[in-house]
Amino acid sequence: MLYSTFDSLKESLNDNFFTSRIGDYINDNLNFNLELREYQKEALGRFDFYFNGFQHRKFPVQILFHMATGSGKTLIMAANILYLYNLGYRFFIFFVNSTNIIEKTRDNFLNPLSEKYLFAKKIKYNEKEVFIKEVLNFEGVNPDNINILFTTIQGLHTRLNYPKENSLTYEDFTDKEIVLISDEAHHLQTLTKSKLTGNEEEEKKSWENTVEKIFNSNSKNILLEFTATIDLGNPGIRAKYEDKIIYQYDLKQFRLDRYSKEIEVIEADLEPVERALQAVIISQYRRKVAEKYKKILKPIILLKSKTIKESKENYLSFLGTIKNLKTREIKSVISRSKGTILDDAFGYFKNNDISIDNLISELKEEFSEEKCMLLDSENIDEEKQLKLNSLERLDNEVRAIFAVNMLNEGWDVLNLFDIVRLYETRDGTYSHGHYKPGNTTMGEAQLIGRGARYFPFEIEGFKDKYRRKFDNDTENELRILEVLHYHSMKNPNYIDEIKNALTEIGILPEKYVQKDLFIKDSFKKTEIWNKGIVFINDRLNNPRIEILCLNDAKIEDIYKYEFRTGEIKEEFILSNIQETRLSKEISKGMKEYSINEFGENLIRTGLDKFEFYRFDNLKKYFPHLKSIKEFINSKSYLAGVKVQVSGPKYRISNLTNSDKFELTLFIVIKISDQARVNTSEFIGSKLFKAKLLKEIFGKNDGKKTLKLDSDSERVKEISTIDLSKKDWYAQNEIFGTSEEKEFLKFFDEVIEYLEEKYLDIALLRNERYFQLYDFEQGRPFEPDFLLILREKSKKITILQVFIEPKGDQFKDSNGLFTNSAEGWKQKFLIDLETEVEMDLKYENKKYKLLGLPFFNEKLKKYFKEEFEKNI
Repeated sequence: MLYSTFDSLKESLNDNFFTSRIGDYINDNLNFNLELREYQKEALGRFDFYFNGFQHRKFPVQILFHMATGSGKTLIMAANILYLYNLGYRFFIFFVNSTNIIEKTRDNFLNPLSEKYLFAKKIKYNEKEVFIKEVLNFEGVNPDNINILFTTIQGLHTRLNYPKENSLTYEDFTDKEIVLISDEAHHLQTLTKSKLTGNEEEEKKSWENTVEKIFNSNSKNILLEFTATIDLGNPGIRAKYEDKIIYQYDLKQFRLDRYSKEIEVIEADLEPVERALQAVIISQYRRKVAEKYKKILKPIILLKSKTIKESKENYLSFLGTIKNLKTREIKSVISRSKGTILDDAFGYFKNNDISIDNLISELKEEFSEEKCMLLDSENIDEEKQLKLNSLERLDNEVRAIFAVNMLNEGWDVLNLFDIVRLYETRDGTYSHGHYKPGNTTMGEAQLIGRGARYFPFEIEGFKDKYRRKFDNDTENELRILEVLHYHSMKNPNYIDEIKNALTEIGILPEKYVQKDLFIKDSFKKTEIWNKGIVFINDRLNNPRIEILCLNDAKIEDIYKYEFRTGEIKEEFILSNIQETRLSKEISKGMKEYSINEFGENLIRTGLDKFEFYRFDNLKKYFPHLKSIKEFINSKSYLAGVKVQVSGPKYRISNLTNSDKFELTLFIVIKISDQARVNTSEFIGSKLFKAKLLKEIFGKNDGKKTLKLDSDSERVKEISTIDLSKKDWYAQNEIFGTSEEKEFLKFFDEVIEYLEEKYLDIALLRNERYFQLYDFEQGRPFEPDFLLILREKSKKITILQVFIEPKGDQFKDSNGLFTNSAEGWKQKFLIDLETEVEMDLKYENKKYKLLGLPFFNEKLKKYFKEEFEKNI
């Protein structure tokens, strides 16, 4: 295959061979908000090399980009257009099988006001501005423009084979160099796929034949094809595209590179509307987590029916269920949620003072009729189309879409997080004793693949907002923003079928591999194993005893609020005369108030509107508080809070009770939000308790079976060291990351120096055997390695050392870990030696507890210095 040839070139030269070939004029002429990712640079670099360096280039040029749904193929098309314009091409035809995709792409290419516009505001070549123009044909167009004809493949086929006046004809292409851009190109392969080679009449009727006639009308023409699904198992297609697939970046690689959401299937033995209710609760949980971390997200649910009739029935049933939702329905969900994502959701609601009544109110508002959409061929109009193409916009309030098949292709939405299958039928067939998934299941898998597009968000410590961040921290609350849930009935046969289909398209790993990790028999005979101690701490409820006032909880005591002035300005923008009319000018000012000036009764009324301000709840956050009265009147609490009010002078100097109440609500909401975020529910104990090593690592006779993704780097065994022969390593093998394997190489290099000082040396991989909890917030942490060392001295000292290798992807903007999202773990490890409060003595042996900074191959020098200094 062509892409394999290019892969070999890259391997033999260097990793940047293709990515370094992109001209500045491409980056300069693309929308500056759309930064090219590495794999997109790779695709464009290969494209350049094909035209400038590849000796086996064919004429006319036909190239296919096989790239995953959500990988930004449209941006690559835009960059290709800029590249080919620079080579002299001026005429482009964009075609696809779907009208919806045409409209969306037209908007992305032509509308500078669109949020997804692909080009710079001004496209310039050698300081000359170039314009993108839509055309109906190529006669009489400006040869300095980028001229694009947008059409469906069906429309192009009809216009050319059944021509009308002023429409395209085949003759229009004979004297022009045309670039054909085919999106969803697998629809173009009808002729090749069906092997219609002997029937000339059938060939003439095919879309593929129409495109080939245009393509072959000029030897300088170019055909660029883009698809996420090409059937290379079909011999005809494989033969045709052997020398045409320039880049292979499929869903499997897309997932491994962490550019997709992860997929979780939730199966429930429930009625369809009950499955839908579960999805609604998870969706609201997702939204609340996003709000907590100040991420703007409106998660979408897609509810899929088998037929239009069923879809309408499900839509009406859903609206009725939400409208009449009662406490008993929510309690019923709670009763069956233990150990599931729903359990996490209800735990979150409880910890954040969202009562069942509040939750019901929110669901009724968020999933009201005006925020749900019924969409099918009988229920589609321009307004729905606009809403469908702008689901990520803040002013689009749609939360749920009921559909049949309309959204299986060409639908790009990043905030789709839940898909609910509201039917139970299967349409697969048995062939040679094996069940083959039917078109319905494959269509569902394709839809899930589209929904797996990652919702980008920024968080401190992670460089790339477009990649998953919590693969190694699955307990993180924000992990819910990286997972798409597929809700299905409980049917083991169907679940196997959909998993197989998802595996086939690459969004699930092909298989899991089981690996056995066990304690060596030789290590089981040592004193460390039989009598050794490990000290670990507990997570405790945060008593917050140090919080004596709002400031101690990092809560602001000065706020700013602005009243609207009510001024009106009227301006005539199409008139030749610059005329502006203003309402009466209003004098503005600013005045500062203490909140206790508004009166205790008014403030108490404001507090009563929020469950957060119940005394028993306030006491959790401010343990020294004696009463609500003290909270209102004490300078340590609300009486010490000020608000700077700006607006019309007369109003801010003569506040009405309504104004005061508005200001009070504003302030108490701000305070409750800060209290929840700024203080943790938990802390980690500084008292580390002794546990027998063999109790922690010795369950099931010291053996643990690991289930690993077959595509994961963890599956590969370390090749440079035979750990089975290393007495210092307590287990049979390492199934870890590349960084962990690099640490073992480092350890093997320093072992002879350690043996000079220590009588016993044991290194163990912590494969979820134990957790530590950081002191500040009680966050769980599983250090990758535990090192136990016994000194050669009369006064026995045993060192217990926690070590955590960490990859480059977790570094902060300075190339370190200090300010990264993982930085708290490193700080905790370093603080261990000084923060642990007890003198660790056990059975007359002196113990010392240590943590080291993260091991990283590129920062090995610093780690080595700390290792030598401390150990």
